[in-house]
Amino acid sequence: MLIALQNIDIHHLNIVLMMGIVVFGGIVGAKLFQRLKIPQVIGYIVIGLIIGESALGIVPRETIETLKPLNYFALGIIGFIIGGELKLDMFRRFGKQFTAILIAEGVLAFLLVGSAATVICLLFGMETKLALAVGIVLGAISSATDPASTIQVLWEYKSRGMLTTAVTAIVALDDALALTLYGLGTAIAGILAGGTGNGIALSLLYAFLELAGALVLGLIGGAVLLWILRKTNDIQSVLAFAIGAVLLVLGLSIALNLDIILASMAMGLFITNVAPNRSKDTFELVHKFAPPIYVMFFVFVGAGIQISSLTTIAWVLVLVYVVGRSLGKMFGSSIGAKIAGSQPKIKKYLGMCLFAQGGVAVGLCILAGQRFSAYPEVGELIVLVVAATTLVVQFLGPAFVKLAVTKSGEAGLNITEDDLLTEYSVKDVMEESPAVIRHNYNLNQILDTFRQSNHICYPVVNQKDELIGVITIDGIRETFMYQEAMPWLLAEDLMRPVGHITSSGELLIEAVKRIRESHLDYMCVATGEPHKLEGLLDYRRAMRKLNAEIIRRRELVDQSFA
Repeated sequence: MLIALQNIDIHHLNIVLMMGIVVFGGIVGAKLFQRLKIPQVIGYIVIGLIIGESALGIVPRETIETLKPLNYFALGIIGFIIGGELKLDMFRRFGKQFTAILIAEGVLAFLLVGSAATVICLLFGMETKLALAVGIVLGAISSATDPASTIQVLWEYKSRGMLTTAVTAIVALDDALALTLYGLGTAIAGILAGGTGNGIALSLLYAFLELAGALVLGLIGGAVLLWILRKTNDIQSVLAFAIGAVLLVLGLSIALNLDIILASMAMGLFITNVAPNRSKDTFELVHKFAPPIYVMFFVFVGAGIQISSLTTIAWVLVLVYVVGRSLGKMFGSSIGAKIAGSQPKIKKYLGMCLFAQGGVAVGLCILAGQRFSAYPEVGELIVLVVAATTLVVQFLGPAFVKLAVTKSGEAGLNITEDDLLTEYSVKDVMEESPAVIRHNYNLNQILDTFRQSNHICYPVVNQKDELIGVITIDGIRETFMYQEAMPWLLAEDLMRPVGHITSSGELLIEAVKRIRESHLDYMCVATGEPHKLEGLLDYRRAMRKLNAEIIRRRELVDQSFA
């Protein structure tokens, strides 16, 4: 075994071991950054940089290309979950606001980056038409926003509110705008760069067909998935069908050259709007399944970035691209929000949530590089600039999203069951005056107590009101096997030992953990020795109280939308 370990070459690890390093290392990095109050996404990317070719070289570029389907899978899962957040009612209420903001932030980023990049290329001696072509392409690509890292931060900080809703809608729609601008931009760039383009009208037609095809494919996939979900009640099968449907839509999107995020997003949008109640559990299952996929995706993003190949002009273009794009997103969203009459916090903070740039931009820059076949050095320059800016804004983006949702007061408002379990003590949800059974009650008195209440467990107390046992409905059923003895049986004959006990001051999460581990339905709440009854923790009732409180708090947040 020692010899085998000595012969391991870290630069040629098997795929399974490498994926283990990626997931485990990514999680460790995320936790370290989380302790520093930095979003986890940055931790994933930093680990990727460390194990990628920019540092240790554990994950070579060839491996990243081999594992590219995992990236598609991650983007598909993210798109599907984003679609689940897009309610048609939201678009009916805020569609005009979102459209105005989307166009303003996308177009202004396009104009600022495009004009600045053109000037830089001219200053470095590039001929006018070629410089203008590079500027147009970079400007078009700059309009895209990465939904993956942006949404990941919103989830991490449990954000909820009008700003969160606007961000989710904008990043979901930004791809469509970016593809449209890209189709127009590359058509013009192709003509300027020597007639390699397909013409403006044809390029726009291709962009339209790509978007429409992805939308139709996603809606069909959603309809098929919903039909299956209506025929299935098994939780494990629901998850398997949902993941299978996402993979099928992704595969068809790739085969047909359609936008994978838009297709998977349309599928999620369809089932959440047609069957909101039935699809709720499906999205929760997919959400819980997804974390390892996200980790690999973001680690590979970091591992795939090479910063050693950048030339002077590339570094300058990276600088003007990041500055121009950031200003365009911030001022554009603010202008759009002002025109649309949006809430002040949207005008102030929305632009800060749109800095991240990811897979769509990188994919478009690779396609753009191919358009400059007559000028391979220009195509390579575009790819390098977009790859480097992706690294920069992937660091800036999550940090600014966190800052925006924190400053706007929306962080932590998307309350979950785990949040309340940590926040509450047993006293907050226990039955403080449960129906009790005296130790000397006969069977008729016990049954009368059952009829007057609907608990499944009843504490038994002695003459000093000390807890000495419990009687359950299941336990009473067993006594009917001995009908001849029933007239003489008393509560102290029928009761069971108390078993697990909690106190009113114990954290609810600890009590619930013990209930789940022991497969219990209840736990007596008592103090002192001998035990003095304080109440009863009924697991099912406690969970109903938590769910009611979650709904109440979310409704309070949603009322601020109006």
